[in-house]
Amino acid sequence: MNRVYNFSAGPSMLPLPVLEKAAAELTGYGDSGMSVMEMSHRSPVFDAIIKNAQAKLRELMDIPANYKVLFLQGGASTQFSAVPLNLIGRTGKADYAVSGQFSSKAFKEAQKMGYDVKCIASSKDTNFDRVPRITRDMISPDASYLHICFNNTIYGTKYDYIPDTGDIPLVADMSSCIISEPVDVSKFGVIYAGAQKNMAPAGLTVVIVRDDLLGYCDPKAPTMLDWKVMAENDSMYNTPPCYPIYIAGLVYEWILGMGGLEAMKECNVKKASILYDYLDSQSYYTAPVQKSSRSIMNVTFVTGDADLDAKFPKEAAKVGLVNLKGHRSVGGMRASIYNAMPIEGVQALIEFMQDFAKANPKA
Repeated sequence: MNRVYNFSAGPSMLPLPVLEKAAAELTGYGDSGMSVMEMSHRSPVFDAIIKNAQAKLRELMDIPANYKVLFLQGGASTQFSAVPLNLIGRTGKADYAVSGQFSSKAFKEAQKMGYDVKCIASSKDTNFDRVPRITRDMISPDASYLHICFNNTIYGTKYDYIPDTGDIPLVADMSSCIISEPVDVSKFGVIYAGAQKNMAPAGLTVVIVRDDLLGYCDPKAPTMLDWKVMAENDSMYNTPPCYPIYIAGLVYEWILGMGGLEAMKECNVKKASILYDYLDSQSYYTAPVQKSSRSIMNVTFVTGDADLDAKFPKEAAKVGLVNLKGHRSVGGMRASIYNAMPIEGVQALIEFMQDFAKANPKA
């Protein structure tokens, strides 16, 4: 069968070589005589799989030795609760920057739990068309952490800088941009991400946490949300998401084989540039995000006509360009061009955009 170009914001497409290797090993991994989906997570075979995945991610992201790498369940949304539960006990307070839907949810979750948190920066006033600018003097000197969402999937924005937080730990939700380009992990106290956009199938959540931030968890917190417990048990306090961890390991190896994150960034910037260059060269479509905040993972655009915006993804799907409908809170279209999206997919999208504009003139 012919594979489509899948522009879904997540779960997203996976690299074809990874899928092919996983397919070849589906019914029998190595000489184990069973699928990874069938084996015990306590077995020596799976122990090697999870340790390999952790080691490959450390190599890929150049994660310092004083950080733990946790493979958890519950999605990034569960970490909206886990972050304050694990960290706010340091000082009793925390700061948040709101740059879109998921950072807003994270902030509201901390508020809901009764913690002393405040929003110190937001771009809500311009419908999140940019990321807020954060300076050190804006951050509470007694905050346990500052939380940001590094890339905003729905609005198509990304931090073009890493906020200077001084001694205050910076916590970042990187669900939709992790391993898309190099990042200095040492500038963050915690990085967390749902894996279903750039790493693996849905079901795996990665948490990278600095050692000195462990041990502050609220004693009333559920054990499953205590990072220290998960670190002490090598992410296997309970049965982990075994198959997504296996796939993640294959994805890490695929990127390393391509040349690592520098090579991945070069590819991703090239894909995003040709799409943004087209958007900037014409007037039929508009990209609502300010240029300084444009994401290279999620590209949003509109025609300005609600009927045409509704028609576009339906017509695109007929030619194998699927999941281009924008999020309901934004409208228009969204092309998520994660690591696995080949440049040919972006070129095919631009060709369709040109054809659609010719066939559907605006009044």
